[in-house]
Amino acid sequence: MQKEKLRVLRKKKGYTQQQIADVIATDVSNYCRKEGGDVKIIHEEWDKIANFLEVPVEEIYEEDEATVIINNSNATFNDSPASGSNIHTFNNELSIEIIKNLQDYIGLLREEVKKLKGE
Repeated sequence: MQKEKLRVLRKKKGYTQQQIADVIATDVSNYCRKEGGDVKIIHEEWDKIANFLEVPVEEIYEEDEATVIINNSNATFNDSPASGSNIHTFNNELSIEIIKNLQDYIGLLREEVKKLKGE
């Protein structure tokens, strides 16, 4: 979920994404993903950003949507260099919808296999 309150206030105060990235000691591309909602902003980062923008955390904080965490030990991409595992989060509603679609497709494939086997 995009951090709209944070983005609007940052722009209103005239700060760039690079300046906020410097405050939380990350690169601008990672901060851009955080502001875009693709990467989670941790509690300590919310505090640093709010302090820098001189506002209470509540004024910029937006809770992340419910997420499903998938641990993929073969992944080559990791958003958190300090993390020991490769964790990707997906929007919960989207994940459920994808699972339902895949289950439907599996059902269709099973029917096709039965037809091909002549059952």
